[in-house]
Amino acid sequence: MRFAILFLLGVLQSNAQVVSDSIEDTRYFEDQFYVGLSYNFILNHPEGSNQRNLSYGLQAGIIKDIPLNRKGTKAIGIGAGLALNSYYSNLVADIFEDVISYSINDDITRSKLETHLVEFPLEFRWRNSTVEEYKFWRVYGGIKAAYVLGARSKYDLGDISEGFKNTDLTKFQYGLTLSFGYNTFNLHAYYALTELFDDKASVNGEVLHYRPLRIGLIFYIL
Repeated sequence: MRFAILFLLGVLQSNAQVVSDSIEDTRYFEDQFYVGLSYNFILNHPEGSNQRNLSYGLQAGIIKDIPLNRKGTKAIGIGAGLALNSYYSNLVADIFEDVISYSINDDITRSKLETHLVEFPLEFRWRNSTVEEYKFWRVYGGIKAAYVLGARSKYDLGDISEGFKNTDLTKFQYGLTLSFGYNTFNLHAYYALTELFDDKASVNGEVLHYRPLRIGLIFYIL
């Protein structure tokens, strides 16, 4: 009788281990590297200002995946990365005795603001992937915080070319993000909830309320 009981307990324990292993096998992690390319729109132009040339953005980083259900179709993504963004317009930044001033010049050859940031995306992730299937549809939405490591303004006017480190930017920035697509290629959008410049920057007596909108492609790589 004792032998039968021990045998039965052994079988139940073995079956429980198989079931447990089966459940664990359905949980998987979509830890991913990402690389993105975007066109940077400038919203809220002051009167007389307009966007010019190709304003572009580059981003790259890694996201840690935290599944929320056993199938792994819902998850939270927490990441970190670096970004470079450029903005071209007829807004000219100049500096004299450490004081930065702004003007609008339609005769300017090129005027650029370039920013370097460290970014921290937080995403709610939905996908129809499985443990065996790596090509799937995804919708990732969330928020991205960023800290400006440095910024530079530069302009070209005929034979004159000037550039300097710009400190008029909002150091801590954040906005809403949305990515959707299939497999590696996905559309990506970022809408800033903070303004690009701090409240000290103005042109012709008008405070600069520039707000970026970035739209482009993002590539997820396992």
